[in-house]
Amino acid sequence: MKFWIVLATTFLVTQSFRHEGLWKKKVVVVWQPSHQTDTGKDFSEAETCNAIVESAMETEPRLKEFKVWSLGKTAYHHADSGSNTKIAHTTAIEDGKISGYAYELRESNRKKPRVFISVHNNGGTKRNAVWGYIHYGDKYESENRELAARLIKAISSVTDLENRGVLLDSTTGRNDYRCKATGKLSFYSLDEHVNVAPYRVLLEVGDNAVSRELLISAEGRKKMGVAIKKELALWMAEKF
Repeated sequence: MKFWIVLATTFLVTQSFRHEGLWKKKVVVVWQPSHQTDTGKDFSEAETCNAIVESAMETEPRLKEFKVWSLGKTAYHHADSGSNTKIAHTTAIEDGKISGYAYELRESNRKKPRVFISVHNNGGTKRNAVWGYIHYGDKYESENRELAARLIKAISSVTDLENRGVLLDSTTGRNDYRCKATGKLSFYSLDEHVNVAPYRVLLEVGDNAVSRELLISAEGRKKMGVAIKKELALWMAEKF
């Protein structure tokens, strides 16, 4: 019995030093919750995703982490709506204003993050599930696939969300924004020409209709945020 207590204590101390080391190494993490409020009747994707992100950021271990969010910022167009996959909502200039997404990525890049996690909810899938998305074709694709897989597995393990695996952003077929290197359809926030973070994933957590009960639940949001943060910290301790 004493052996197992010592072993457990050693593990916890080791993990604590690892996490402290991440702070000392200044490994910056940026969170990007969805700012979309036009995502269904009596449902705000922005509210749900922000709550998940806030729960993650409040969970130990505390890392050098920041949130970028354009909601309510009238100096930008599509600050509380729009798609991460549409030119009109990302790179376009309207009345001299950059988009909410462009603002968020500008702020993120100023932090020089190593890790970037975007959190969204899906819609119209008819699946109570969680998906991970990564950018097609850049040098960190395999590492990002591993990170995304671990995060969605962690979410699935604490909820009834089906793990639908990791997909490439070039496969959605619903966007018109393209990566200039590959020419393939892409998520703006994951494009290596837009986002300086080497490790970049986008999580689609639940469906705003099928998973509604979970997504509007304070307990559910907290549970998912905690799961994401703990798995992220483990991955970072191994990686850095």
